[in-house]
Amino acid sequence: MPLNRKSLKEHGFTGFRPLGDLDTNRIPQRQGIFAVLRPPGMEPRFLAKSTAGIFKKKNPSLSQADLAAEWVDDADVLFLGKAGAGSKGNRGLRRQISEFVDFGRGKPPGHWDGRLIWQLADAESLLVAWKELPPEELTPALAEYQAEFIRQYGRLPFANLVQTRAA
Repeated sequence: MPLNRKSLKEHGFTGFRPLGDLDTNRIPQRQGIFAVLRPPGMEPRFLAKSTAGIFKKKNPSLSQADLAAEWVDDADVLFLGKAGAGSKGNRGLRRQISEFVDFGRGKPPGHWDGRLIWQLADAESLLVAWKELPPEELTPALAEYQAEFIRQYGRLPFANLVQTRAA
């Protein structure tokens, strides 16, 4: 089955809200996985410099050539991520996605997964969708969605630079 908006909806993903006007209070607080998708008709336009915050004194920007090399033609899904409970049990989808968006708006992150999203000119128009899952299913589910994407396109989504391994 192709990994796209329709199939994600069939798999229980909800939301599909633009990053630019996301109401974080509508995002569940529980753990889960999330996807960042391009809206229909969006073509990639890369910024020379990322809007993302600096992480451990490292610049999140890549060259135009490197970004183009990561781009996956015809793919709706640009990034797949997970939101666990964290060491104190107070994390989850709402906090993870909020921090992801804040990172794209220049705030320093606690990690920089998905950083390539923030070098797209139209990043605020990208859609985010999520699916709540029990903690023990997070890593296996993310690994399976990434594996399905690889089966379909021969590589990871645009902003996933490291493949998740099922536990």
